Amino acid sequence: MSNDVTSTNNKKIVKKLLLGVVGMFAFGWALIPLYDVICDITGLNGKTGGRVEVAEAGLLIDEDRQVTVQFMAHHNAEMGWVFEPSVAQVTVRPGEVSVVSYRVTNPRTTLMVGQAIPSVAPNAAAAHLNKIECFCFEEQLLQPGESADMPIRFFVDPNLPASISKLTLSYTLYDITEKSGKAQAVAVR
Repeated sequence: MSNDVTSTNNKKIVKKLLLGVVGMFAFGWALIPLYDVICDITGLNGKTGGRVEVAEAGLLIDEDRQVTVQFMAHHNAEMGWVFEPSVAQVTVRPGEVSVVSYRVTNPRTTLMVGQAIPSVAPNAAAAHLNKIECFCFEEQLLQPGESADMPIRFFVDPNLPASISKLTLSYTLYDITEKSGKAQAVAVR
């Protein structure tokens, strides 16, 4: 009889553990979109907003203030591209539209597609860096040995907190060749 009780208790424990595993998996799955929403709302993790309309740019330029914008480029270990900003930093007036380029080269012998993900530091500045045009909005396809200049048109919102006089815009470049529809379209041709 004690074997029956032990067996029943073991089954209950296994069911509870399996339910716990399923619950943890569901919670982990739900965290991905929740994280993105929280970062978009709060500007945490340096996530910048999406594309802004040209009409918003240059309407109000703060002539009495200057902000230094630094540029950085990173790529993950699988990405073999050479990726760097054309300048290390620029000084802008809030509201003033500026253009900077990043240079990218695919030294590999195969076609590759990359996607750049932006990040801004300090976090409080992320919501105030507005991109009108950016290579990060689209996938970048490069043939073997091909190079390209990729522009970003941006402005710093005049409502940037006065305590922030320097911000850093950093891009991380990821290899998305296998997931990209662009690479598949080229391969079909």
